[in-house]
Amino acid sequence: MKAVGIVVEYNPFHNGHLYHLEQTKQKTGADCIIAVMSGNFLQRGEPALVNKWVRTMMALSAGVDIVIELPYPFAVQAAERFASGAVALLDALHCSEICFGSEHGEIAPFIETVHALQNRKHEYDMYVRQALKKGLSYPQALSEAWKQFGIAGIDLTKPNNILGFSYVTAIFEQKSNIVPQTIQRIASGYHDETFAHPSIASATSLRKALGGSSEQLENISPYIPSYTEQALKQYHLTYGIFHEWERYFPLLKYRLMTADTSELRRIATVEEGLEYRLKEVIAEAESFSQFLQSVKTKRYTWTRLQRTCAHILTNFTKEQADVIQKPTYIRLLGMSDNGRRYLQTVKKTLSLPLVTNISRLHDDYVYAQEKKAVAAYTAIFPEPLRTKATKEEYATTPLYWRVCK
Repeated sequence: MKAVGIVVEYNPFHNGHLYHLEQTKQKTGADCIIAVMSGNFLQRGEPALVNKWVRTMMALSAGVDIVIELPYPFAVQAAERFASGAVALLDALHCSEICFGSEHGEIAPFIETVHALQNRKHEYDMYVRQALKKGLSYPQALSEAWKQFGIAGIDLTKPNNILGFSYVTAIFEQKSNIVPQTIQRIASGYHDETFAHPSIASATSLRKALGGSSEQLENISPYIPSYTEQALKQYHLTYGIFHEWERYFPLLKYRLMTADTSELRRIATVEEGLEYRLKEVIAEAESFSQFLQSVKTKRYTWTRLQRTCAHILTNFTKEQADVIQKPTYIRLLGMSDNGRRYLQTVKKTLSLPLVTNISRLHDDYVYAQEKKAVAAYTAIFPEPLRTKATKEEYATTPLYWRVCK
Protein backbone atom coordinates (compact mmCIF):
# COMPACT_ATOMS: atom_id res chain seq x y z
CA MET A 1 0.00 0.00 0.00
CA LYS A 2 1.24 3.47 -0.87
CA ALA A 3 1.03 5.80 2.13
CA VAL A 4 1.06 9.58 1.70
CA GLY A 5 1.44 11.97 4.59
CA ILE A 6 -0.18 15.32 5.27
CA VAL A 7 0.46 17.72 8.17
CA VAL A 8 -2.69 19.24 9.63
CA GLU A 9 -4.34 21.12 12.49
CA TYR A 10 -8.00 21.12 11.37
CA ASN A 11 -8.95 24.05 13.57
CA PRO A 12 -11.65 23.36 12.47
CA PHE A 13 -11.81 21.04 9.44
CA HIS A 14 -13.31 23.03 6.54
CA ASN A 15 -13.98 22.76 2.81
CA GLY A 16 -10.48 23.95 1.94
CA HIS A 17 -9.06 21.04 3.94
CA LEU A 18 -11.39 18.68 2.11
CA TYR A 19 -10.12 20.05 -1.21
CA HIS A 20 -6.51 19.48 -0.09
CA LEU A 21 -7.32 15.93 0.99
CA GLU A 22 -9.10 15.06 -2.28
CA GLN A 23 -6.37 16.66 -4.40
CA THR A 24 -3.70 14.80 -2.45
CA LYS A 25 -5.35 11.47 -3.22
CA GLN A 26 -5.72 12.40 -6.88
CA LYS A 27 -2.20 13.79 -7.32
CA THR A 28 -0.34 11.00 -5.52
CA GLY A 29 -2.50 7.94 -6.10
CA ALA A 30 -2.35 7.22 -2.37
CA ASP A 31 -3.76 3.99 -0.99
CA CYS A 32 -3.58 5.36 2.54
CA ILE A 33 -3.59 8.95 3.82
CA ILE A 34 -1.76 9.55 7.10
CA ALA A 35 -2.33 12.86 8.88
CA VAL A 36 0.07 14.03 11.57
CA MET A 37 -2.02 16.48 13.59
CA SER A 38 -1.12 18.97 16.31
CA GLY A 39 -2.65 18.19 19.69
CA ASN A 40 -4.50 20.66 21.88
CA PHE A 41 -2.12 23.58 21.24
CA LEU A 42 -1.23 24.62 17.70
CA GLN A 43 1.72 25.87 15.69
CA ARG A 44 0.86 29.56 16.05
CA GLY A 45 0.62 29.19 19.83
CA GLU A 46 -3.17 29.00 20.00
CA PRO A 47 -5.35 26.56 21.94
CA ALA A 48 -7.29 24.41 19.49
CA LEU A 49 -10.96 25.36 19.12
CA VAL A 50 -11.96 21.83 20.19
CA ASN A 51 -9.86 18.99 21.51
CA LYS A 52 -7.73 16.52 19.55
CA TRP A 53 -10.33 13.75 19.65
CA VAL A 54 -13.06 15.83 18.05
CA ARG A 55 -10.66 16.99 15.34
CA THR A 56 -9.52 13.40 14.80
CA MET A 57 -13.12 12.38 14.16
CA MET A 58 -13.48 15.25 11.68
CA ALA A 59 -10.42 13.93 9.82
CA LEU A 60 -11.67 10.34 9.75
CA SER A 61 -15.11 11.49 8.61
CA ALA A 62 -13.45 13.29 5.69
CA GLY A 63 -11.53 10.22 4.53
CA VAL A 64 -8.18 10.37 6.33
CA ASP A 65 -7.07 6.80 7.09
CA ILE A 66 -4.68 7.32 10.02
CA VAL A 67 -4.36 10.25 12.43
CA ILE A 68 -1.29 10.53 14.66
CA GLU A 69 -0.37 13.25 17.11
CA LEU A 70 2.41 15.78 16.65
CA PRO A 71 3.66 16.18 20.25
CA TYR A 72 3.62 19.60 21.89
CA PRO A 73 7.44 20.10 21.77
CA PHE A 74 7.17 20.08 17.95
CA ALA A 75 3.61 21.31 17.41
CA VAL A 76 4.00 24.67 19.17
CA GLN A 77 7.14 25.77 17.36
CA ALA A 78 8.42 27.85 14.48
CA ALA A 79 8.21 26.28 11.04
CA GLU A 80 11.61 24.56 11.02
CA ARG A 81 11.10 22.53 14.21
CA PHE A 82 7.40 21.95 13.49
CA ALA A 83 8.26 20.48 10.09
CA SER A 84 11.15 18.44 11.45
CA GLY A 85 8.92 16.64 13.94
CA ALA A 86 6.15 16.02 11.40
CA VAL A 87 8.51 14.65 8.73
CA ALA A 88 10.24 12.38 11.26
CA LEU A 89 6.89 10.82 12.23
CA LEU A 90 5.71 10.36 8.64
CA ASP A 91 9.06 8.84 7.73
CA ALA A 92 8.80 6.44 10.67
CA LEU A 93 5.43 5.30 9.27
CA HIS A 94 7.02 4.64 5.85
CA CYS A 95 5.17 7.35 3.95
CA SER A 96 6.45 7.49 0.38
CA GLU A 97 5.27 11.07 -0.21
CA ILE A 98 4.16 14.15 1.67
CA CYS A 99 1.70 16.58 0.10
CA PHE A 100 1.34 20.10 1.49
CA GLY A 101 -0.67 23.12 0.47
CA SER A 102 1.24 26.22 -0.59
CA GLU A 103 0.61 29.63 -2.04
CA HIS A 104 3.16 28.88 -4.78
CA GLY A 105 1.66 25.58 -5.94
CA GLU A 106 4.69 24.09 -7.76
CA ILE A 107 7.12 21.73 -6.03
CA ALA A 108 10.20 22.22 -8.24
CA PRO A 109 11.18 25.67 -6.85
CA PHE A 110 10.99 24.34 -3.28
CA ILE A 111 13.36 21.48 -4.11
CA GLU A 112 15.70 23.67 -6.17
CA THR A 113 15.94 26.23 -3.39
CA VAL A 114 16.69 23.66 -0.70
CA HIS A 115 19.36 22.13 -2.94
CA ALA A 116 20.88 25.57 -3.52
CA LEU A 117 21.09 26.22 0.20
CA GLN A 118 22.39 22.82 1.27
CA ASN A 119 26.03 23.64 0.63
CA ARG A 120 25.72 27.21 1.92
CA LYS A 121 23.68 26.63 5.07
CA HIS A 122 26.14 28.40 7.37
CA GLU A 123 26.07 31.47 5.14
CA TYR A 124 22.29 31.35 4.89
CA ASP A 125 21.88 31.08 8.67
CA MET A 126 24.19 34.07 9.04
CA TYR A 127 21.97 36.14 6.74
CA VAL A 128 18.91 35.11 8.76
CA ARG A 129 20.57 36.15 12.04
CA GLN A 130 21.62 39.48 10.56
CA ALA A 131 18.09 40.15 9.36
CA LEU A 132 16.67 39.29 12.77
CA LYS A 133 19.11 41.69 14.41
CA LYS A 134 17.71 44.44 12.17
CA GLY A 135 14.37 43.90 13.86
CA LEU A 136 12.70 41.91 11.07
CA SER A 137 10.21 39.18 11.90
CA TYR A 138 11.23 35.57 11.28
CA PRO A 139 9.29 35.28 7.96
CA GLN A 140 10.76 38.59 6.79
CA ALA A 141 14.24 37.44 7.84
CA LEU A 142 13.88 34.26 5.79
CA SER A 143 12.78 36.26 2.77
CA GLU A 144 15.63 38.74 3.21
CA ALA A 145 18.20 35.95 3.52
CA TRP A 146 16.81 34.32 0.41
CA LYS A 147 17.22 37.53 -1.56
CA GLN A 148 20.88 37.64 -0.54
CA PHE A 149 21.34 34.41 -2.44
CA GLY A 150 19.73 35.84 -5.56
CA ILE A 151 17.11 33.09 -5.61
CA ALA A 152 13.63 34.03 -6.78
CA GLY A 153 10.40 32.17 -7.28
CA ILE A 154 8.85 31.53 -3.86
CA ASP A 155 7.51 34.22 -1.59
CA LEU A 156 8.78 33.27 1.85
CA THR A 157 6.61 35.81 3.59
CA LYS A 158 3.63 33.51 2.88
CA PRO A 159 2.91 31.11 5.76
CA ASN A 160 2.22 27.96 3.74
CA ASN A 161 5.26 28.56 1.55
CA ILE A 162 7.38 28.83 4.69
CA LEU A 163 6.01 25.54 5.99
CA GLY A 164 6.48 23.87 2.61
CA PHE A 165 10.07 25.06 2.42
CA SER A 166 10.58 23.68 5.94
CA TYR A 167 9.08 20.28 5.04
CA VAL A 168 11.39 19.92 2.05
CA THR A 169 14.37 21.06 4.12
CA ALA A 170 13.54 18.50 6.82
CA ILE A 171 13.30 15.72 4.23
CA PHE A 172 16.78 16.50 2.95
CA GLU A 173 18.32 17.02 6.39
CA GLN A 174 16.88 13.75 7.69
CA LYS A 175 17.93 11.93 4.52
CA SER A 176 14.38 10.69 4.20
CA ASN A 177 13.11 8.88 1.12
CA ILE A 178 9.86 10.84 1.26
CA VAL A 179 9.04 12.63 -2.00
CA PRO A 180 7.52 16.10 -1.48
CA GLN A 181 4.47 17.26 -3.43
CA THR A 182 2.42 20.43 -3.20
CA ILE A 183 -1.06 21.65 -4.07
CA GLN A 184 -1.85 25.31 -4.56
CA ARG A 185 -3.94 26.89 -1.86
CA ILE A 186 -7.15 28.25 -3.38
CA ALA A 187 -9.65 31.01 -2.68
CA SER A 188 -8.42 32.23 0.71
CA GLY A 189 -5.14 33.06 2.39
CA TYR A 190 -4.03 31.51 5.66
CA HIS A 191 -4.51 34.76 7.59
CA ASP A 192 -7.66 35.97 5.80
CA GLU A 193 -10.26 37.09 8.32
CA THR A 194 -13.20 37.61 5.97
CA PHE A 195 -15.23 35.45 3.61
CA ALA A 196 -14.42 36.14 -0.05
CA HIS A 197 -15.58 32.87 -1.63
CA PRO A 198 -18.97 31.11 -1.49
CA SER A 199 -17.62 27.84 -0.06
CA ILE A 200 -13.91 28.19 0.81
CA ALA A 201 -12.70 30.19 3.81
CA SER A 202 -9.63 30.15 6.03
CA ALA A 203 -9.76 28.58 9.48
CA THR A 204 -8.82 32.01 10.85
CA SER A 205 -11.92 33.61 9.34
CA LEU A 206 -14.12 30.76 10.56
CA ARG A 207 -12.89 31.09 14.14
CA LYS A 208 -13.38 34.85 14.01
CA ALA A 209 -16.93 34.44 12.70
CA LEU A 210 -17.72 31.95 15.46
CA GLY A 211 -16.58 34.39 18.11
CA GLY A 212 -16.45 31.59 20.64
CA SER A 213 -20.18 30.92 20.38
CA SER A 214 -22.17 28.04 18.91
CA GLU A 215 -24.90 30.53 18.01
CA GLN A 216 -22.82 31.62 15.03
CA LEU A 217 -22.45 28.14 13.52
CA GLU A 218 -25.07 28.93 10.88
CA ASN A 219 -22.84 31.72 9.60
CA ILE A 220 -19.99 29.34 8.82
CA SER A 221 -22.01 26.31 7.68
CA PRO A 222 -21.42 27.03 3.93
CA TYR A 223 -17.68 26.67 4.54
CA ILE A 224 -17.57 23.46 6.57
CA PRO A 225 -18.78 19.88 5.99
CA SER A 226 -21.87 18.77 7.91
CA TYR A 227 -19.82 16.48 10.16
CA THR A 228 -17.66 19.42 11.27
CA GLU A 229 -20.76 21.46 12.10
CA GLN A 230 -22.25 18.57 14.06
CA ALA A 231 -19.00 17.95 15.95
CA LEU A 232 -18.71 21.62 16.91
CA LYS A 233 -22.32 21.70 18.09
CA GLN A 234 -21.84 18.60 20.21
CA TYR A 235 -18.62 19.86 21.78
CA HIS A 236 -20.19 23.18 22.72
CA LEU A 237 -23.23 21.37 24.10
CA THR A 238 -20.97 19.16 26.25
CA TYR A 239 -18.45 21.73 27.47
CA GLY A 240 -20.24 25.04 26.98
CA ILE A 241 -17.32 26.74 25.20
CA PHE A 242 -14.92 26.79 22.31
CA HIS A 243 -11.29 27.27 23.29
CA GLU A 244 -9.66 30.64 22.62
CA TRP A 245 -6.86 32.61 24.23
CA GLU A 246 -9.10 35.08 26.06
CA ARG A 247 -10.46 32.24 28.18
CA TYR A 248 -6.92 31.36 29.24
CA PHE A 249 -5.87 34.93 30.00
CA PRO A 250 -6.63 34.78 33.76
CA LEU A 251 -4.41 31.68 34.03
CA LEU A 252 -1.65 33.33 32.01
CA LYS A 253 -1.87 36.51 34.07
CA TYR A 254 -1.61 34.50 37.28
CA ARG A 255 1.47 32.68 35.96
CA LEU A 256 3.17 35.93 34.95
CA MET A 257 2.25 37.83 38.10
CA THR A 258 3.50 35.08 40.44
CA ALA A 259 6.63 34.04 38.52
CA ASP A 260 9.86 35.92 39.07
CA THR A 261 12.02 36.96 36.12
CA SER A 262 14.54 34.16 36.67
CA GLU A 263 11.74 31.60 36.36
CA LEU A 264 10.40 33.20 33.19
CA ARG A 265 13.91 33.31 31.73
CA ARG A 266 13.96 29.52 31.78
CA ILE A 267 10.86 29.30 29.57
CA ALA A 268 11.41 28.38 25.92
CA THR A 269 11.56 31.39 23.52
CA VAL A 270 11.89 33.95 26.35
CA GLU A 271 14.99 35.74 25.10
CA GLU A 272 16.79 39.10 25.22
CA GLY A 273 15.11 40.39 28.36
CA LEU A 274 11.58 39.63 27.17
CA GLU A 275 10.76 38.44 30.70
CA TYR A 276 11.02 42.02 31.99
CA ARG A 277 8.67 43.36 29.35
CA LEU A 278 6.14 40.60 30.02
CA LYS A 279 6.19 41.38 33.75
CA GLU A 280 5.91 45.10 33.11
CA VAL A 281 2.93 44.91 30.76
CA ILE A 282 0.87 42.15 32.39
CA ALA A 283 0.03 44.19 35.50
CA GLU A 284 -2.05 46.66 33.48
CA ALA A 285 -3.44 44.26 30.84
CA GLU A 286 -7.14 43.48 31.01
CA SER A 287 -7.35 41.05 28.10
CA PHE A 288 -5.11 38.75 26.12
CA SER A 289 -5.39 40.81 22.93
CA GLN A 290 -4.54 44.02 24.82
CA PHE A 291 -1.58 42.29 26.47
CA LEU A 292 -0.09 41.00 23.21
CA GLN A 293 -0.70 44.27 21.41
CA SER A 294 1.30 46.06 24.11
CA VAL A 295 4.20 43.59 24.00
CA LYS A 296 4.35 43.11 20.22
CA THR A 297 7.21 44.65 18.24
CA LYS A 298 8.70 44.11 14.78
CA ARG A 299 10.99 41.50 16.29
CA TYR A 300 8.40 39.85 18.50
CA THR A 301 5.48 39.04 16.23
CA TRP A 302 2.01 38.17 17.46
CA THR A 303 2.56 34.50 16.55
CA ARG A 304 5.91 34.27 18.31
CA LEU A 305 4.45 35.85 21.44
CA GLN A 306 1.47 33.49 21.38
CA ARG A 307 3.89 30.56 21.34
CA THR A 308 5.79 32.09 24.25
CA CYS A 309 2.54 32.48 26.18
CA ALA A 310 1.65 28.85 25.47
CA HIS A 311 5.07 27.79 26.79
CA ILE A 312 4.55 29.89 29.93
CA LEU A 313 1.10 28.38 30.44
CA THR A 314 2.42 24.82 30.00
CA ASN A 315 5.80 25.46 31.66
CA PHE A 316 7.81 24.33 28.62
CA THR A 317 11.43 25.21 29.34
CA LYS A 318 14.54 25.91 27.29
CA GLU A 319 16.11 22.82 28.84
CA GLN A 320 13.27 20.65 27.56
CA ALA A 321 13.48 22.24 24.12
CA ASP A 322 17.22 21.52 23.97
CA VAL A 323 16.86 17.91 25.10
CA ILE A 324 13.91 17.04 22.85
CA GLN A 325 15.35 16.92 19.35
CA LYS A 326 13.15 14.28 17.71
CA PRO A 327 9.94 12.34 18.39
CA THR A 328 10.28 9.25 20.56
CA TYR A 329 6.96 7.56 19.72
CA ILE A 330 4.05 7.51 17.28
CA ARG A 331 0.79 8.14 19.10
CA LEU A 332 -2.21 6.81 17.21
CA LEU A 333 -5.32 8.97 17.60
CA GLY A 334 -7.58 7.31 15.05
CA MET A 335 -7.82 5.05 12.02
CA SER A 336 -10.18 3.74 9.40
CA ASP A 337 -10.51 0.14 8.20
CA ASN A 338 -8.00 0.99 5.51
CA GLY A 339 -5.66 2.57 8.01
CA ARG A 340 -5.80 -0.50 10.23
CA ARG A 341 -4.85 -2.71 7.27
CA TYR A 342 -1.88 -0.45 6.50
CA LEU A 343 -0.64 -0.51 10.10
CA GLN A 344 -0.85 -4.30 10.14
CA THR A 345 1.49 -4.43 7.13
CA VAL A 346 4.13 -2.07 8.57
CA LYS A 347 3.93 -2.34 12.36
CA LYS A 348 6.84 -4.77 12.64
CA THR A 349 9.18 -2.47 10.69
CA LEU A 350 8.44 0.89 12.31
CA SER A 351 11.45 2.83 13.58
CA LEU A 352 9.47 4.30 16.50
CA PRO A 353 7.04 2.53 18.85
CA LEU A 354 3.39 2.81 17.82
CA VAL A 355 1.46 3.78 20.95
CA THR A 356 -2.24 3.04 21.39
CA ASN A 357 -2.17 2.90 25.21
CA ILE A 358 -0.48 5.92 26.77
CA SER A 359 0.32 4.05 29.96
CA ARG A 360 3.36 2.94 27.94
CA LEU A 361 4.53 6.57 27.94
CA HIS A 362 4.62 7.23 31.68
CA ASP A 363 8.41 7.65 31.65
CA ASP A 364 8.71 9.33 28.25
CA TYR A 365 10.20 12.85 28.46
CA VAL A 366 8.41 14.01 25.30
CA TYR A 367 5.03 12.89 26.61
CA ALA A 368 5.75 14.55 29.96
CA GLN A 369 5.23 17.91 28.25
CA GLU A 370 2.09 16.64 26.54
CA LYS A 371 0.59 15.90 29.96
CA LYS A 372 1.27 19.48 31.06
CA ALA A 373 -0.36 20.76 27.87
CA VAL A 374 -3.47 18.69 28.58
CA ALA A 375 -3.62 20.03 32.13
CA ALA A 376 -3.40 23.59 30.85
CA TYR A 377 -5.93 23.01 28.06
CA THR A 378 -8.58 21.64 30.42
CA ALA A 379 -7.90 24.11 33.25
CA ILE A 380 -10.57 26.56 32.06
CA PHE A 381 -13.41 24.09 32.69
CA PRO A 382 -15.38 24.11 35.95
CA GLU A 383 -15.56 20.86 37.86
CA PRO A 384 -16.59 18.15 37.21
CA LEU A 385 -16.03 18.94 33.51
CA ARG A 386 -12.35 19.64 34.10
CA THR A 387 -11.74 16.18 35.54
CA LYS A 388 -13.88 14.59 32.83
CA ALA A 389 -11.95 16.34 30.06
CA THR A 390 -8.60 15.50 31.62
CA LYS A 391 -9.53 11.83 31.99
CA GLU A 392 -10.36 11.69 28.27
CA GLU A 393 -6.67 12.19 27.51
CA TYR A 394 -5.77 9.03 29.40
CA ALA A 395 -8.88 6.90 28.90
CA THR A 396 -9.65 7.44 25.21
CA THR A 397 -8.36 4.71 22.93
CA PRO A 398 -7.68 5.40 19.24
CA LEU A 399 -10.90 6.23 17.42
CA TYR A 400 -11.98 3.67 14.85
CA TRP A 401 -13.89 4.68 11.74
CA ARG A 402 -15.63 1.77 10.03
CA VAL A 403 -17.21 2.44 6.65
CA CYS A 404 -20.60 0.76 6.39
CA LYS A 405 -21.14 -1.06 3.09
